[in-house]
Order: sequence, then structure tokens, then C-alpha cells
Amino acid sequence: MAEVTLFLREYARARRDVGAITPSSAQLSRALTRYLVPSPGHSRAVLEVGPGTGAVTRHIAGSLTPLDTLDLIEANPRFAALLRQTYAGDPRLRIRTGLVQEHDLGSYDTIVCGLPFANFDARTTEEIFDRLLGALRPGGTLSFFGYVGGETIRQTFADGADRKRTLAGLGVLRRILRRHTFRTETVLGNLPPARVHHLVPVTPPAHSERPQPCDCRETSS
Repeated sequence: MAEVTLFLREYARARRDVGAITPSSAQLSRALTRYLVPSPGHSRAVLEVGPGTGAVTRHIAGSLTPLDTLDLIEANPRFAALLRQTYAGDPRLRIRTGLVQEHDLGSYDTIVCGLPFANFDARTTEEIFDRLLGALRPGGTLSFFGYVGGETIRQTFADGADRKRTLAGLGVLRRILRRHTFRTETVLGNLPPARVHHLVPVTPPAHSERPQPCDCRETSS
């Protein structure tokens, strides 16, 4: 309950930065971590950007082996403090405060992102995706979500300079999705319903088993 209270307080205080309306549901968390597959005997490096109060983090941490690592990058210092308190005794986790653009990233097998891209301008969106996709190891995946109908709402209520900024940002986001998405699934069991996109860098080596981009949509409850 304390996590929900903190989340709602931060949403009311800085809704543009928080983006989400409620913490991610269990169904959304499972969809976002779908490609965090077990690798017995091998270490996996995982990055979560924008973990908030840790709803998805719990699913990730629960699937980690002693050999795995999880980096968390959270811009909100209050959320970061909660995460540090929650995972203080887990040596596999490293929590960093600030924008993802401010940090030197390692290389990762799986990246999960909870940033509110519908709120970002075109330059910020492009910069973040360039950094995240560039941090993936061969065969790695990047998963993030947006709310169903979120783009329509943003375009409807934005006006003037904000509308121009919103349209430019959404245009960049659509181009990135067309280029890198290999799977999209709709999660109805979330408030509000969400759409999860799974991405990979384009033009993989011929010998790579990395999934190829396609225009498929699936629904999970």
C-alpha cells in the first residue's frame, strides 16, 4: 500500500515524468519480461529503465539466478530511494538515479523500459532508443509499453506548440516501431490496457538467431 501511495503522490506531483497512471499489473509485468528467458549455467545482464516503485522489477528479480545482474535506472529520486531500501541486501542489483541519457550503459541481454515516450519530444525519444538498442548484446531484446489509445488522447488534447511537439515525438516513435518491432501484444489486464512492443536492432548478422521484425499483434488478458 505504501508503494501505491507513493506512486499516486508522485503522479500528481509530476505526471509528465511519471507517465503511468497506476503501477504495472502482473499481466503487464509478465508481458514486459516475456523474453527474459532462463539460461542455466550462464549469466544474464538485464537493464530496467524507469522501474518506478518496482512492480516489474519484482518479476525480473524473481527470475534471476545468482549469476545474473540487474541494473535499474530511475530518474525519480523518491522511487530510487524506495528501490534501494527494497533491494538493499541483493548484490545482483545496482540502482542508479537520473536520466538514462546521463549514464554510461553496459551491454545487456534484456532491456525492459517503462518510460513515458508519449510525453517526450522527438529528439529525446530518438536519443533514448539509440542508446538502448545500441546496448543490446547479439540476440538481445528491448521491451516497452504504451497505453492503448494514449496517442489519440495526447493528440486530441494537445494544442499549439505542445501539439507540434507531441506529433513530432509520436512520429519518431512510429518510425522506430516500424523498423525494430518483431512482436506487439495487447494486455487487457492492466489499468488502462497497454500495448507491449518487443524490439531488436535491425540488420542482424546472418548467423544470428535473433527474431526478425514483423507486423504481428497478439492479445493477452
